[in-house]
Amino acid sequence: MKPIAKFKWIITLLFVGVSAQSLFAQATKADIFDSSKPITWLGIDFSQTKFIGSAAQFENAGKINNAQIKDIYIPAWNELFVNEQKKYDVADAVHRSSVKYDIDVAIKANDALGQKDFFSNNPGDFKTLNEAAIGSIVKNYDFRKNDGVGLIFFVEGMSKGQSAMGIWVTFVDIKSKTVLLTYYQTEKPGGFGFRNYWAKPFYTALKDLKSKFTSLK
Repeated sequence: MKPIAKFKWIITLLFVGVSAQSLFAQATKADIFDSSKPITWLGIDFSQTKFIGSAAQFENAGKINNAQIKDIYIPAWNELFVNEQKKYDVADAVHRSSVKYDIDVAIKANDALGQKDFFSNNPGDFKTLNEAAIGSIVKNYDFRKNDGVGLIFFVEGMSKGQSAMGIWVTFVDIKSKTVLLTYYQTEKPGGFGFRNYWAKPFYTALKDLKSKFTSLK
């Protein structure tokens, strides 16, 4: 083989190797805390949500039913993160100057719920998930054409009686559909009207994430 041809062959192999490495590269937990690595906000997933009690328990919400929660309120809560980015500041929470947004990922999961019954009279339904369950949900997720690190909130219990919302704050490697980091916390709701009352926990969850971010390493 001529030297020039051999050189071109070596360059080609190197290029293929680098391309393959990039293609199959997966995000790691360390990437969550590396400010040079982008993070995509994927939205709020309500597929596991249970409202403990009846709709009549909620202020100004006596007529709210399952269809209204699915078709009106869930999209509205997701849209807050896009329409009010300065208030629901995901980038600030994850110590970034900016983040990507693709809430259609969670919206698609929420739309697939069909005729889900969100209401339960069993207080024990407030928290039934664990880290393994969150991992199983993520494995079956459709992350569309995104890659890298994704951040999503999985809402579990919502109880006016307990004055609490349970949220799984979850970072994922989108390419492999695996959980990099997830933790559960409860947040206190508040405010006037059904939408605003349950929007407050998302705001405080972001503030809590910001304050504990470095300790999660």
